[in-house]
Amino acid sequence: MSAPPSTPQTGALPDKFGAFAEHWRPKVVAELNGQEVKLIKTQGVFPWHSHATAEEMFLVWRGRFRVEFRDRIVDMGPGEFCVVPRGVEHRTASDDEAEVMVFEPAEIVNTGDAAPSEFTAPNAVRI
Repeated sequence: MSAPPSTPQTGALPDKFGAFAEHWRPKVVAELNGQEVKLIKTQGVFPWHSHATAEEMFLVWRGRFRVEFRDRIVDMGPGEFCVVPRGVEHRTASDDEAEVMVFEPAEIVNTGDAAPSEFTAPNAVRI
């Protein structure tokens, strides 16, 4: 993990989301206290997985987004969030494109314990 910046981190979410087009490829926009704030564009269904040592928080910026658990589905719109507890199997999805902020510890692999696939994104890609 890199050292936190020594100057304030600022940005405009519309500009940051406008800087990339690919789906399921998190982009780091800020870091604090060992956590990264990532932006993700989503569409379709992400693989089932879990993160044994970390919680994840998903906050919807634009569109409809859902976090699916084996026993329920949390469907969200702009301004709504869901925190996935560590070790809990889940997958994420959106029927149409959505823009989502993710808060999680730095260096977390986005596919968690799932086998590497085309969904596995490189870490620490900043915009």
